[in-house]
Amino acid sequence: PQAKLIFAISLLLGTTIVISSNHWVTIWAGLEINTLAILPLIAKSHHPRAIEAATKYFLTQATEKEILLFSATTNAWYTGQWDITQLTHPTACLILTSALAMKLGLAPFHFWFPEVLQGSSLTTALILSTAMKFPPMTLLLITSPSLNPTLLTSMAILSAALGGWMGLNQTQIRKILAFSSISHLGWMVIIVSYNPKLTLLNFYLYALMTTTVFLTLNVIKTSKLSTLMTTWT
Repeated sequence: PQAKLIFAISLLLGTTIVISSNHWVTIWAGLEINTLAILPLIAKSHHPRAIEAATKYFLTQATEKEILLFSATTNAWYTGQWDITQLTHPTACLILTSALAMKLGLAPFHFWFPEVLQGSSLTTALILSTAMKFPPMTLLLITSPSLNPTLLTSMAILSAALGGWMGLNQTQIRKILAFSSISHLGWMVIIVSYNPKLTLLNFYLYALMTTTVFLTLNVIKTSKLSTLMTTWT
């Protein structure tokens, strides 16, 4: 219980640091705390698949955070600004768009998300699908005027298409929900350039629906479609 409490507090702390600071280094530190807090929760069951999921999550998140830091450093090198709202250099904007796409699990950087969700428990999968998406979503909303619209829209359309198609032939419920999440994010990211408030509303609705589904599945102890067929009996 103490360890779980520490991880929960760290998750809240990391998220709070990210959404309340406007300096790139503190945002990077907040994301780092978040990742370190969720890793033990993914690997908790000591199953080989859970360990593999934790390793995949760690590697992709480490890569994404270094790309984000590289983007901030590039911008600081050319403009002398570490402020989150002063992202003006085109190269830095392009790199940041890729970093946020990897963090959120947008196509073509979506490959890690279904695998990690499949190796986690339903409760951890819920945290990964909702709470862990909140900090990068906040960053996306704040930096949306600076991001590369062409790249963002291309990735969003690809995500919406891939999420729909790849979810069709799955039998594992967590994978279906992972592809559903990728698809939802695609739609959110398409809107973000034009109306950030609408994206936020979409995100809240998505979080509400996902939480409901995961908690229901957790109560009936379901992880495969075949189990769902016999739930009623």
